[in-house]
Parts: sequence; C-alpha cells; structure tokens
Amino acid sequence: MIFASDNWAGAHPAIAAGLARHAAGHARAYGNGDLDRSVKDTFSAIFEREVAVFFVSTGTAANALSLVAVNKPGGVAFCHREAHMTEDEAGAPEYFTGGARLCRVDGPLGRMSPAELDRAVQRYPAEFVHSGRPMAISVTQATEVGTVYSLDELDAVASVARRHGLPFHMDGARFANALVSLEATPAEMTWKRGVDMLSFGGTKNGCWCAEAVVLFDPAMAAEFAFIHKRAAQLFSKARFVSAQFEAYLQDGLWLETARHANAMASRLADALRAGASVRLAWEPQANEVFAIMGQDVAERLQRRGAVFYPWHAPAGFDAPMAPDESIYRFVTSFATTPEEVDAFRALL
Repeated sequence: MIFASDNWAGAHPAIAAGLARHAAGHARAYGNGDLDRSVKDTFSAIFEREVAVFFVSTGTAANALSLVAVNKPGGVAFCHREAHMTEDEAGAPEYFTGGARLCRVDGPLGRMSPAELDRAVQRYPAEFVHSGRPMAISVTQATEVGTVYSLDELDAVASVARRHGLPFHMDGARFANALVSLEATPAEMTWKRGVDMLSFGGTKNGCWCAEAVVLFDPAMAAEFAFIHKRAAQLFSKARFVSAQFEAYLQDGLWLETARHANAMASRLADALRAGASVRLAWEPQANEVFAIMGQDVAERLQRRGAVFYPWHAPAGFDAPMAPDESIYRFVTSFATTPEEVDAFRALL
C-alpha cells in the first residue's frame, strides 16, 4: 500500500519498451537525431502551435531555467507561498538566476489569489531600484496540495501578468493530472490562457526520467539553448529522453496514466471518507489526497504496511483539528491498483 509519492512508482511498461527499442544502433547526439526532432514535432502538434522544447533532468531544473530565461538584475518572481519552487528546491531558482528572489503570495489551498498577486507585484515598482523589480509569475498546476487552477482562475492570474507586462510560467510537474481533471486540451490550459513557459513533467506519470521546458514563443529558443547548455542540461544521448516521450505521448498514454492515477485518488478518498477514525482535509482534484487523523491511527496504519507522510496545514486551511491530529498526504500513480486501495480501505 504505497501512497508515499508518485516519484516512488517505476516506469510504465510501454515507456520501458520504448527505451529498449531505441537502445541499439547509432543516432545523432545532443538532441539532433531523427527521433528527437520527431518528438519535438509531436509536442507542437499536442499544443496546436509551434513550440520550442528542451529536455532537462528534473522538474527543479525546468523551473529554475525557465526563470533564468526571463531574469533581470534585481528580478523578483511571484509564486504561491507553498509552491514547489520556493518550498522544495533548495534555492535552485535563486542559484541559477544568480540572485533573483521569489516573492511568496497567499491564496487558499495552493492557489494564488489574483488580488493578493496584484498587490504583491505592486510592492516592487520597476522604477524603484532599491526593492528590485518584477520579472515573472509562476503557478503550479496541479498544486502542491492536490488542487487545480480552473481555466477561469488561470485567466485571472494571466490578467495580472499582462497588466504588469510579466512572463507567465507554469510548473507542470503533474501537468497531465491537472489536464484530465479539467478535461481541457494542452493548448487550453497553457498558451490560450497566456502561459509563456511550461515545465512539462513526465517522471511522476510513468516516465523513467523525462522532463522538459516548453517555450510557446520559439524565438526564445536561440538564447535558451545557451542557458540549457551552461546549466549542464544538454544530454549527449538525448534520444533516451526522446524515447520516453515518444512512448509517453503516443496514442494518449500520458492522459491514460493520469486518468488512472486520478481515479485511484478518488477511490482512495472514498475509502478515507468511510473510515471511522479519519476524514478528508479537503476534496482532491488530481492524484493527491490529504486526510486528517490522530498520530496513533497513522502509526497503526503505517505499522500494517501503509506508506504515507505527514503534511503541514496549508494557507487557507481552517478546519478544526484536535491536538493529537495532523494532516497526512497520500499520492496515487499510474502504478496504483484498485486492489491496493481496497486493501487500505479494509485496513481502515
């Protein structure tokens, strides 16, 4: 009963087969092979416009280098106060940008409030040299607490970005989970909402190690190529990332795996609702479920083989909890089975 993280899951068999299929023979290096070009064309087809795609090793690299691409001296980027880039990337965005700062913006359950965002941007007038100046806005989709920005909510954030002339970045480590939750197209959830740059995640959704930066303005590619190389993210054998993305994107596999993970989260939420000693902290929208329970209950479940972690109460969470209660996170993936969830339900 592994609900620790979708990072714990292995690779989807079709993706492993894709890697094996492309392991033999020779191909041009550094992303210049036929397979690399074909996969990048697939990205353009999926997003319904020409895009520039750069493979990177981690979501942290994707986020940090996206900010590097739009960095300014004295730059300030705005994200939710509990976004991955400010809570879980050990200062990588600040490090790679050479000193840009992250301004943490409030908003309930992982989503920035557009009004709070607008006020935060206004605290840094571009002409006031002492405070620094705004450089970008970033949203996490799906968020760190399993919620999803609706298309209207993305429009509201994009409106703030446009009003202040700021590039709009999306951290899509769980991009596919958010996409199928909204029943939207990739274009509808990104550039049609005003998104300029996307950290496109595949690793959490069945890939072995496949992440990418997608630039919706291909003119940015010439400069980004040097950022990419200098940050040690230009793979010599890029075909092994392309092989993963080829299988991942073929015949909608990436959407199928995301739908399965989300469905298992819904099934798990039902199990938690039925438990006498636990309750949902808030309704899940993607593949993460958060529950409230006493520490003794959590420890008993963990001793019986359930793997999950405690989580801090996010901004905007105000449900009452007893002194001995905490919030715990459960994450499902393409590899989670109904039998695994049902076994947990029986344990509850």
